[in-house]
Amino acid sequence: MGWRFFFEENVKINALRRRILKGDKSMAKAAKQEDRKIIRIFDTTLRDGEQAPGNSMNMEEKLRIAKHLHKLNVDVIEAGFPIASEGDFDAVKKIAQTIKGPEIAGLCRSSEKDIDRAWEALKYAGEKGRIHTFIATSDIHMKYKLQMEPAKVLASAVKAVKRAASYTANIEFSCEDAVRTRLPFLAEVVEAVIAAGATTVNIPDTVGYTIPFEYFNIIKYLKDNVPNIDKAIISVHCHNDLGLSVANSIAAIQAGAGQVECTINGIGERAGNCSLEEFVMILKTRKDILPFATNVVTEQLTPASRLLTAITGIAVQPNKSIVGANAFAHEAGIHQHGMLMEKTTYEIMTPESVGLLASALVLGKHSGRHAFKKRLEELGYELNDDKLNRAFDRFKDLADLKKEVFDEDLDAIVSDEAREEDHFKLDHVTVTCGSFAVATATVQMQINGITARTAELGDGPVDSTFKAIKKLTKSKSKLTQYNVGSITGGTDAQGEVTVRVSEGNHSVVGKGSSTDIIVASAKAYIHALNRLNNKQKRLTDAV
Repeated sequence: MGWRFFFEENVKINALRRRILKGDKSMAKAAKQEDRKIIRIFDTTLRDGEQAPGNSMNMEEKLRIAKHLHKLNVDVIEAGFPIASEGDFDAVKKIAQTIKGPEIAGLCRSSEKDIDRAWEALKYAGEKGRIHTFIATSDIHMKYKLQMEPAKVLASAVKAVKRAASYTANIEFSCEDAVRTRLPFLAEVVEAVIAAGATTVNIPDTVGYTIPFEYFNIIKYLKDNVPNIDKAIISVHCHNDLGLSVANSIAAIQAGAGQVECTINGIGERAGNCSLEEFVMILKTRKDILPFATNVVTEQLTPASRLLTAITGIAVQPNKSIVGANAFAHEAGIHQHGMLMEKTTYEIMTPESVGLLASALVLGKHSGRHAFKKRLEELGYELNDDKLNRAFDRFKDLADLKKEVFDEDLDAIVSDEAREEDHFKLDHVTVTCGSFAVATATVQMQINGITARTAELGDGPVDSTFKAIKKLTKSKSKLTQYNVGSITGGTDAQGEVTVRVSEGNHSVVGKGSSTDIIVASAKAYIHALNRLNNKQKRLTDAV
């Protein structure tokens, strides 16, 4: 039944496409109807996305992302896992108190303690607060991870939803590893949790195992075999282990799912999650054959991507769909010729539709503070007056050095300024080195407002600079990662350095940028040490 339905639906879609291409105006009009099914966007950048190595964010950074998700107009923001840590709890609470518009969700296991803690943070969102509880339902998870019999898992799921229902009517339940769950048992669990009060049921591909055809059939099976399925929204949460998360999400909504869980830039555990920007733009670009839409403001996609990159230090690959540096770049002669004649020859969407300016030159040395501030706001940044003034001064200095100032340059400037309290500040660094000279770095810093200076020898200019900084700050941390990249093209481009430092159980990322790569390295290292110092201070204060 499922296979035949899937085949017949695709036959209909292909027939519709052929008729539109042949110029059948009546069919084209039908394909553009405004009564498209609205697919709810559940963004889990701040929960699943943040769980991936290297993506951890502090509360201020999470709040900045949440504010931009509000600009994107997503339907649900999953702000974190409240019981996981005090930091996660505080972040969920702060977002619930601050963000008005989207629903705010908090994840919790199917235990009373988890659910109570989640609501303690979410209650500030009122009816917009969503308790998202889950338990694994596949045989492999029940046997090896939970060590529970199916009957006990079912009972725990129902009990969890009823506990959540004592706080709110906005409840989502997830069957972890649903795609590897026996379908009759999956249907039994879904029916039971809906009866207990779940208003959204999530059927996740937790390990990125399924393929579109199979996933379509799973959703279709539930639609056909769960009597009360119409009383809840079916949600899907796809991981990208086989590179099919977006394709699987599309198949799921074709089968009847009404909510898709995704992340900015597709970040998340292992290979990541369904990419928000890719899923949304597929629906917008292929509205000729997909009768779906979202409420997302697509012009905010590129700013959201850049903001996340600036905060986490995890760069987007150049050939990434929608938001990659090469997504709207054309170098081949035949492509350039086609673009000059008609842009739609090689572009299936406009750069403007995803928030990317068509012009490469954004600002120059003659630009004023108002234009500078407005462009930062367009890129998704909100700076207080002090940070804005410092960022503007850096912009003017950079504009004197460079012929062109790009959005990526502004991202780098702001990421240097929009930071936590700095205990360590760089005054200047001077390095001497060469083929027949031992590298020597002289570094002057402000340590809690007190000027300190030292010089160190090293195996190259970066090593000597880092040794001097480490000596001045008396840090016991270990440098575990050092990456250098060019923000834009040309010999006058800013260099961007990303470092990772670790001490004990703590690991943080630092970023720095400058037209001088040694200065960029020093800034990145000091940024990381400041973040490490702030993290340790927060933990000490909590105790």
